[in-house]
Amino acid sequence: MNHLADIVGAFSQKRIVVIGDSIADQFIYGEISRVSREAPVFILRHEHTETAPGGAGNCAANLAGLGAQVTLVSVLGNDETGQILSGKLREAGVDCSHVLLSDRQRTTTKVRVLAGQIHSTRQQVIRIDYDHKPGLAPEIRDQLHTSIAAAMTGADAVIISDYNYGVADPTIGDLVRAAVRVRRIPVLVDSRFRLAEFSGFTSATPNEDEVTGLLGAEFADEAGLASAAEQLRSQMKYQALLVTRGGQGMTLIEANTAPLQIEAVGSRQPVDVTGAGDTVIATYALGLAAGASFADAARLANLAGGIVVMKRGTATVTNPELLSAALRDSHG
Repeated sequence: MNHLADIVGAFSQKRIVVIGDSIADQFIYGEISRVSREAPVFILRHEHTETAPGGAGNCAANLAGLGAQVTLVSVLGNDETGQILSGKLREAGVDCSHVLLSDRQRTTTKVRVLAGQIHSTRQQVIRIDYDHKPGLAPEIRDQLHTSIAAAMTGADAVIISDYNYGVADPTIGDLVRAAVRVRRIPVLVDSRFRLAEFSGFTSATPNEDEVTGLLGAEFADEAGLASAAEQLRSQMKYQALLVTRGGQGMTLIEANTAPLQIEAVGSRQPVDVTGAGDTVIATYALGLAAGASFADAARLANLAGGIVVMKRGTATVTNPELLSAALRDSHG
């Protein structure tokens, strides 16, 4: 077995804590039967509905699929969708003992309608979001803080997954910093809108647009991107940044090290990129927890991302799939 495969083989010995906003990704499939008489729109005959963990839940499900022990710290509404989502997470092998169900919370749900004619591939035609407003009630916040302290005991790494729905706010970052100060385990951050408020951790996985938005400047080429990412890494006091670039692969920026360009693997025409970022940070964090260098953890994350974008819906990567990809990569 090669070095990357050895790292994947150690995944089952690691325990990862994911703290963040869990989302219900719902997919409604249907066949276009005819055009409505009431308006110039297609009528969709419902075929089936699927619900999958999204956001922090998808990150946790990916970790479980990769063989790790996973504890999720999150808040869901005590509603039908929240019950379905917590059930899906448990089925995936995620420890949900620190997932709070609240009557004062609405489970954030992203509904994607996929339509097509008979025998054709279903394509997404619209997305409907049912968002919970950011912020948590004080008593829920207190319960969440208690859960974080309990969940992090014995963890090998922590992922903060912030989709701006109230769970993973900067106060959570302060709690995590205090908890890991002695053990110094890796802490990784995925924040869609406020990465600048989560400074001083191990690493983060922004995409190109997020780097541009945080610095307020454009870059013309790979060298410009690397320079901008190094500036961001230094400002935020991270050991490394892994910048995801879609079909262009990834750029790893590490302190006192030349930028590493990692080419995308697999097809340049992804089937579905939904949730791919969750797969990337899950694999990256698990690699670091298993003792990998930033470069090797990033290479594994790139392989995992290449696998998951070829699956439809909010998908996960499994340990055997990643192991096989790592072995192929060594012979490529």
